[in-house]
Amino acid sequence: MPDQTPHSTGAPQPPPPHPFADLPLPRQPGPARRLRVVVADDNPVVRAGLTALLSGRADIEVVAEATDGREAYEAAQQHRPDVVLLDVRMPGVDGISALPYLVQIAPVVMLTYSRESEIVQEALRRGAGGYLVHGEFTADQLVDAVRDIKEGRAHFTPTAAGALLAQLRRDPAPAPPLPEGLGQSSSATAYGISPSLNPYTQPQHAVPSAHFQPPIASAAPISPENLSQVQPHVGQSSSEWTSGRPAAVDRSRFQLSTREAEIMDLIASGMNNQQIAATCFISEKTVKNHINRIFAKLHSVSRSEAVAKWLGTVPASGTGREVAGRG
Repeated sequence: MPDQTPHSTGAPQPPPPHPFADLPLPRQPGPARRLRVVVADDNPVVRAGLTALLSGRADIEVVAEATDGREAYEAAQQHRPDVVLLDVRMPGVDGISALPYLVQIAPVVMLTYSRESEIVQEALRRGAGGYLVHGEFTADQLVDAVRDIKEGRAHFTPTAAGALLAQLRRDPAPAPPLPEGLGQSSSATAYGISPSLNPYTQPQHAVPSAHFQPPIASAAPISPENLSQVQPHVGQSSSEWTSGRPAAVDRSRFQLSTREAEIMDLIASGMNNQQIAATCFISEKTVKNHINRIFAKLHSVSRSEAVAKWLGTVPASGTGREVAGRG
């Protein structure tokens, strides 16, 4: 049978025509726009450290620094940043006073050493999108927070989260209605949980609620005069604020010094000795010495026992009488 296979001429065959050759080439994406950040803190060392840290990331740019709330507002107006990092206690116009004006320009993250629950709650009420306490986050966590705040995802370090949770638990406002079938007493009693154990029937507990007032949107138009007069009582010393401790717990009987009480608060927030040392600017050895004295005054042999007495979750039987006798 004769070979019917066509003989190759040796010449290369042209490629078939491209079906989309007549369409325009796709546009190449340009360089991604970097996140623009304003850093406001009266401490030049903190300010320089934050600027160096953030500027070292390819997608973040620090466009301005500020030493108080007035400068932060002026910088935000001029540069229109994506995020503002704002300290609480600053001379002149403090962060809490400037906050409701700044959030009208850009999302604001409080970045501060102030851990009092009243300050945390007021910052959130005035529109802060996050609250980070120094000593409770890493450099990478800070960068993640800056990126996330721009996208509307809030970030809180443990102390701020604890203050938020405490507010939710004691807010006396009525809770919003739950979807049908949730929260019914019959669901609990069916599994042997007595109605008498319901914590929300006890007068000392409040019904949890997510009731928070929105930022102050009706504030007067900004000006150097009225901005400097807003909330002038937020000062530089933590002694002007209470520590956010439960009102029912009488801690005076423990007779802790101011530094010991501060360290006990940090222990209760979950910090280890290294974190406490960094937050208080003291050595770990000094922290250990303070903790030994705290344990002696609270008649405790462990962190958990000391925290339980400090928070009032267990009775400090006899402690008041014994501590009262100390010199």
